[in-house]
Amino acid sequence: MAHIELRNVTKTFGGKAALKNLDLEIADGQFFVLLGETGAGKTTTLRIVAGLEKPDDGTILIDGVDVGGWGAAERDVALVLQQYSLYPRYTVRENLEFPLKSKIRRVAPAEIQERVERVARTLRIEHLLERKTDRLSGGEMQRVSIGRAIVRKPRVFLMDEPLSALDAKLREALRTELKRLQITLGATFLFVTHDQVEAMSMGDRIGVLDRGRLVQVGTPSEIYARPTNTFVARSVGSPPMNLLDGAVRDGAAVTEAGFSLPISVASAHEGRPVTFGVRPEHLRLDPEAPAKARVHDIEDHGVEKIVTLATGDAFVRLTAPATQHPRIDESVGFSWNPEKIILFDRTSGRNLSAA
Repeated sequence: MAHIELRNVTKTFGGKAALKNLDLEIADGQFFVLLGETGAGKTTTLRIVAGLEKPDDGTILIDGVDVGGWGAAERDVALVLQQYSLYPRYTVRENLEFPLKSKIRRVAPAEIQERVERVARTLRIEHLLERKTDRLSGGEMQRVSIGRAIVRKPRVFLMDEPLSALDAKLREALRTELKRLQITLGATFLFVTHDQVEAMSMGDRIGVLDRGRLVQVGTPSEIYARPTNTFVARSVGSPPMNLLDGAVRDGAAVTEAGFSLPISVASAHEGRPVTFGVRPEHLRLDPEAPAKARVHDIEDHGVEKIVTLATGDAFVRLTAPATQHPRIDESVGFSWNPEKIILFDRTSGRNLSAA
């Protein structure tokens, strides 16, 4: 287990900044997820913590010790990648044993056997131990990759989108398994992903990275309910938050999409150009509401439906119970919960309630 801290870390590649004055803290035993789009700087952050890249500026601390001058092996971290780092001609057992036979950390044969068998039980791969890894499925290979990391008992687990190459059902199963594993081990995990479902379902805390800058850190519920800006609002939530330009007038949200609905907001924002943010679950079909729209699309998810409404030049998504049966191109009324509307500054995208 380990406490990780990055202070004012900057990294550039060919004159382009990958990380800009990054400050990041991960508590001992925490499952921390770094969420961001491709090119946001997630993998660079991971490689800097691992010691595979050196920052241009800044400090990397593990358990309060500056490890900037240490190599990857000295930092005692384990890296799990999207691509399976396995030896195809070795058996699963031989792959799991390999990290314990390095010159840096020689482990007694009896302990190697005990560790391998314990890891195999933990990951439910005992039946695969004598099988060559080139005969495994994608999910089995990723379990073995994770096992190679666990068997070493490192201080930190670093995971670079390890589930992204798997099919949806297997990703869901391994998400649950990885989280269970982290709790069982009590280990520090830094997990990077572009998938907000992975971030929300696995992380104790989430850091949202945008073009090399950490724009918000918080628990999944904090980031979902109180996004610091419109970038975070779009990045977290499925379906994402509806964002509608407009202004507050006489206690109502007057949108450029052509509808007006009541809103609970401080009078200080009266007349100010803003962007209204509302989650799909805080909207509902309401035949009595003054706001009208046309049903553009319906996604049936069984227990609920995601209904896309066309209003003016904008589209608004809401969740409806399975018992409601709107029809494509039908004209409907809709309303929202005025207590749940978030106001963002239209120019900067900043959450005005967080000011």
